Amino acid sequence: MKKEELRYLQRLAELYPTIGKASTEIINLQSILNLPKGTEHFMSDLHGEYEAFSHVLRNGSGAVRKKIDDVFGHTLSNHDKRDLATLIYYPREKIRLVKKTEDDMENWYKITLYRLIEVCKTTASKYTRSKVRKALPHDYAYVIEELITEKAEVLDKEAYYNSIVNTIIEIRRAENFIIALAELIQRLVVDHLHILGDIFDRGPGPHFIMDRLMEYHSLDIQWGNHDVVWMGAAVGQGACIATVLRNSIRYDNLDILEDGYGINLLPLATFALETYKDDPCQNFEIKGSTNYNVLEKELSRKMHKAVSIIQFKLEGQLLMKRKEFHMEDRCLLHRIDPDKGTITMPDGIEYPLKDMNFPTVDWEHPYELTEGEHGVMERLETAFRNCEKLQNHMRFLLDRGGLYKIYNNNLLFHGCIPLKEDGSLKEIEVYGEKYKGRALYDALESYVRRAFFAVDPEEQEQGRDILWYIWASPNSPLFGKDKMTTFERYFIEDKETHKEKKGAYYRFLENEEVVDGMLKEFGLDPLKSHIINGHVPVHQSEGESPVKCGGKLIVIDGGLCTAYQKVTGIAGYTLIYNSYGLFLAAHEPFTSAEEAVSKGNDIVSSQMAVHYSSKRRLVGDTDNGRALRERIQELESLLDAYRKGTIKETK
Repeated sequence: MKKEELRYLQRLAELYPTIGKASTEIINLQSILNLPKGTEHFMSDLHGEYEAFSHVLRNGSGAVRKKIDDVFGHTLSNHDKRDLATLIYYPREKIRLVKKTEDDMENWYKITLYRLIEVCKTTASKYTRSKVRKALPHDYAYVIEELITEKAEVLDKEAYYNSIVNTIIEIRRAENFIIALAELIQRLVVDHLHILGDIFDRGPGPHFIMDRLMEYHSLDIQWGNHDVVWMGAAVGQGACIATVLRNSIRYDNLDILEDGYGINLLPLATFALETYKDDPCQNFEIKGSTNYNVLEKELSRKMHKAVSIIQFKLEGQLLMKRKEFHMEDRCLLHRIDPDKGTITMPDGIEYPLKDMNFPTVDWEHPYELTEGEHGVMERLETAFRNCEKLQNHMRFLLDRGGLYKIYNNNLLFHGCIPLKEDGSLKEIEVYGEKYKGRALYDALESYVRRAFFAVDPEEQEQGRDILWYIWASPNSPLFGKDKMTTFERYFIEDKETHKEKKGAYYRFLENEEVVDGMLKEFGLDPLKSHIINGHVPVHQSEGESPVKCGGKLIVIDGGLCTAYQKVTGIAGYTLIYNSYGLFLAAHEPFTSAEEAVSKGNDIVSSQMAVHYSSKRRLVGDTDNGRALRERIQELESLLDAYRKGTIKETK
């Protein structure tokens, strides 16, 4: 036996000090391999829509309703199944509603408890008892375990369970037990959650989503471009801070910053009122309907314009400093002719500007911040860096997230893989080194982590700047368009200048040779694997399918963002991967939790099998199964060492 192997087995022996304990663990692990694989739930592009996200999380994209169907089949009416599903999603709210109309609550408690126990039994059946026990609420763990565990030694099972249920009702704990069982079903119905990016921006509650994710039992996150710009703001990157502010103002979400994260925006508001006091700022209206009065709308427009100009200046400074980003064509302020009121774009075409009031721009040095702008940014940078809640959320993104994930033969990422026009991998320069494919993702992620953890100031600054690059570069795997036309949308009437052309990746989604090549680049077998990504809404209303290339590539932009739904026709897609295969769930727009409770409305409109197998996949067929097999082999080597006397048992 090699010295390194012996040393490892000696360390393993500390965990399993006897033949009996090592043998028991082998038996336990072998039994786990033969359980059905846990259900994976894929969601993307949440964009701050907390209520819709929360509902999809509660219903598991239809997984809860499927369990109810599996348990009760035709023995319950559709109405009763819908009521039971709603109770599982919103137990507290549903109980309050039932109590207003139900005459015999004791009977309702009894029926409901029995139904929930049956659903819970089925939901828990694919897990080991140990795993279920860890998921049980502490206060009721023993009783719930008794209720959902078959007890062979009990002769009169019906009387045994009746006794427990009746006691629960008699001591007035029925409502607490119903809530506990409902929340346990929610937890067990999905074994692992994948979030494929864009938690932030547009919707009003990304901070609530982050709070919920931090409590979730098992998940991973693939960063989206809207996430990395917030990460950049958190480490004090000026252009990222300005972008986060501009997006928040534009979508009427200042409450996220002020109330959610406690960031003081008074310096920006004061500066905007003073600087743009005579400017109506008509091109900077807030998107969507607001409850603002006239003065509040006027202030929002002024703040919107003020931070937009600051953003364009800071981006210009960054791009002149980082020539290696090759994005100088996005420096636009110096292209303005203040006398003519026009701008000459990089392609040589001159356009009139809709707004020529630039009181803070020195045309000799257009990218320099004024003293007032500099003061605003200094205070905002301090606020972002010192916000404990924001820093905790960003560290969670770092801990649980990355630019891509390989999980159970699926390649997960938010945006795209940069490709050349012929479909081959595009080589991208990052700080003097060239990368493509998987190596590009790894290099960019390395720089992101340096922004938070590097000790060397230069490396830290490179990391901060790369976060903005990932947000907006045509070569970024999270953006994937030829340019971000923010300036054009505000200042140029011609809508041709507003267009953002998608990268080559999106033209090869149905090309099997290219898709297979991308899977191989990440070490995956094209015959067994899929690419799953979000980022670009699927236009179902125009007949577009989220399933590409014969099912090898699936686009699941959640479409939860209300702003997209007029274009997409639905509220997007999520994906379920259970022991029978991959199932795509299409969602209707979400109205409110109150309506879901009162009317029993759900938002999963249909499910479609992307890949189905009549033979159930087991834990042994998963990544975790491979890891368990390796552990079993190591334990078998330990047993052999015990039996040969190479290692001595310690009892």
